[in-house]
Amino acid sequence: MDAVTTLVLLATEEGEASGLELVLPDTAELVWGLIGFAVLMAFVFWKVWPSIIQLLEERQQAIQGKLTEAEEIRVEAEELRRQYAEQLHDARTRANEIVEEARSDAERVREQKVADAEQEAQAIRERAREDAVAERARLVQQLRSQVATMSVDLAGRIVHRELDEEQHRSLVDDYIDRLSSMN
Repeated sequence: MDAVTTLVLLATEEGEASGLELVLPDTAELVWGLIGFAVLMAFVFWKVWPSIIQLLEERQQAIQGKLTEAEEIRVEAEELRRQYAEQLHDARTRANEIVEEARSDAERVREQKVADAEQEAQAIRERAREDAVAERARLVQQLRSQVATMSVDLAGRIVHRELDEEQHRSLVDDYIDRLSSMN
């Protein structure tokens, strides 16, 4: 600022022009400058301004198109998210149903195995009873045979003679049958 002040002071000292005349151009030059500026501005508004406006409108349309596309993508993404949540819910529901079916099947299999085991145990007990009855009958028969043989031997020793073994067995069997029927 000191340099400008110094120049203005020097110019006024010489007396050539006042301070305002030093800053303002000549009137003709000012008029021609204004005319040139007006022509330039008219050219800009006539040729350049429509291109700028068109460029801005195209940019605005592109931005609007991208906003619309982004909104469509957002809506689509929201729909996909909703479908995913629904599928996830369905999958969880189906998984729970499968688990419940598996539990039910396992319980049914367990009950079937228990019933089969009980039937098998009952069959084993029945066979054991039958085997015991058969074994008892076999033992009774064997015992009868031994008792008959021993009694024939004993009677033979007592009587000192041989008894008819077949006759003696028949007597012992009758005696044992009478004893069995008493029980």
